[in-house]
Amino acid sequence: MKTYKVLALAVAITIICSIVQAQQTQWKVHDMSRPAPTVVDAGTASTQDVVGRAPSDAVVLFDGKDLSAWSQKDGTPAKWKLGSGYFETVPKSGYIYSKKTFGDCQLHVEFATPSPAVGQGQDRGNSGVFLMGLYEIQVLDSYNNRTYADGSAAAVYGQYPPLVNASRPPGQWQTYDIVFHAPKFGGDGKLLHKARVTVLHNGVLVQDNVEIQGTTSTDKPEYTAQPDKLPLALQDHNHPVRFRNIWVRELKAE
Repeated sequence: MKTYKVLALAVAITIICSIVQAQQTQWKVHDMSRPAPTVVDAGTASTQDVVGRAPSDAVVLFDGKDLSAWSQKDGTPAKWKLGSGYFETVPKSGYIYSKKTFGDCQLHVEFATPSPAVGQGQDRGNSGVFLMGLYEIQVLDSYNNRTYADGSAAAVYGQYPPLVNASRPPGQWQTYDIVFHAPKFGGDGKLLHKARVTVLHNGVLVQDNVEIQGTTSTDKPEYTAQPDKLPLALQDHNHPVRFRNIWVRELKAE
């Protein structure tokens, strides 16, 4: 019986290796018949005074005009304040959620914490970007503001501090560029692999393809079976944080 299992395993490995090799050798090096990458208009970067333009293949969730792409958790219109090219958290109004759902994605978010700064630690310019509404990348005024490391700006909240503190002073526009790979579950609901995330804060790498340990929690993070796609969320933490130029590029599943 043991010999049979060993032989079966060897055959399976051989088949898998053959498939991988076939995929790798499907195209010759520099093969001109290999399909070229899709052409995308890369858009433009923002400055402090000028809002950039999203890539041509992005889903724009806020272009400075209205909050039609967002709603409250119960589906009613978003209650946050619309300003000139931005929107702002209305304290005690609740989180807002994207009407469109996402899984694997590239997300661009720009934010500015209140100026002048008020409060200290977690009580200063606090909000959050929730991937799938479950996994938080912390938004906080971390400029000359000490708090616990895994609650700093650009932290995977409660799990991973940022590699460095790349925060700008309060009132200045800042960017998060996030590459997120959603967790995957089997048909029986069991976790096949955890979510992973890479974050650039103001162009600086601060989370390097880290493995998220579970949904954001002040206790032990855990996974439970979930859909392949869910809404993004922005957190109301009772601070008037501003947001602008939010867009998403959906990525093909691994």
